[in-house]
Amino acid sequence: MTEIEQRLLSVIQDAFPLEERPYRRLAEVLNAQEACAGGDARGHLTEQSVFDAVENLRRSGIVRRIGGIYDSHRLGFISRLCAGKVTDLDKFASAVNGIPAITHNYVRSHEYNVWFTAIAESEGEIRAIVDGLCASTGLHDVHILIATKKFKINTVMRVLKENEDSRLRENVDRGGEFIAALSSSDKARIRIACDDIPHTLTPFTDWGVSLEALRDDLVQKRMRRFGAILRHQDAGFAYNAMVCFKLDERLETKDERSVILSDPWKGESKDPAGAILANKPYISHCYERPAFEGFPYTLYVMMHAQSAEELDAFIKDAAVSIGNPEYAVLHSVRELKKTSFRFFA
Repeated sequence: MTEIEQRLLSVIQDAFPLEERPYRRLAEVLNAQEACAGGDARGHLTEQSVFDAVENLRRSGIVRRIGGIYDSHRLGFISRLCAGKVTDLDKFASAVNGIPAITHNYVRSHEYNVWFTAIAESEGEIRAIVDGLCASTGLHDVHILIATKKFKINTVMRVLKENEDSRLRENVDRGGEFIAALSSSDKARIRIACDDIPHTLTPFTDWGVSLEALRDDLVQKRMRRFGAILRHQDAGFAYNAMVCFKLDERLETKDERSVILSDPWKGESKDPAGAILANKPYISHCYERPAFEGFPYTLYVMMHAQSAEELDAFIKDAAVSIGNPEYAVLHSVRELKKTSFRFFA
């Protein structure tokens, strides 16, 4: 990636301008950044040059799509992580690719080798999807896992320069539980915004959606962010793993699931283990989920790194920070599917 592309990615992941001429605004932002850093105060980026750079990122595959990232719960849907066992992975992947409700599907380095996410309007719909896969692909020993608590979600990856430390800029959902009723026009707009913006200088006009309504989706917390979704392997984070921690009675209280640690700089502290891990820059997602037979772990995190050695160091750091509980590392062996759910399609 060029320096301009790296700078663009640091902006457009969580702040693609919701304006009629977004690329003109991006040029202004990047030129202002350069001026603040002591560069050419006149600016050298134009609307067209920024558009061309973003288009190159899209063509190269680094950017999967640019659009709205919505909160399924606030739209009246539920999301579940499913873990199971499969022998014929190709057959399973082919079947999953034909199911729009399944957005993510990974092979992981564990006895439970397939982990996939399904979004639907009811538990019954998700159960029917899983039952169908069991009947047609040999999927078995499946566990449908609810997130009992969310500490960190929807994180934006910061694109790195060579020799720069890994960092992730987080976007944590701290909203309440209120869910407003959606009109037919709301649903039509959200359906469009879940897609990829047109390849034009005026994408929102060409989409035919109201910018004011999109901004209101953010205010109402229906939309978590509007921006670019990356292929993290191509953006500098080639190594990742799901790490699951077992929080036993030594580390947690019955009611608060908290850890008590001694910090030489701050003295004794008491914080939920999930909150501690959510503050780690290399962790993108952090959830509590119920344990199940053969898998006693309850705290799930996703970690991302630029090398295997860095990932190993991150795992050890995370474990130490919450008192070295037992944990399992499930490396991402193969990505079978990663898409965005299109609501109200």
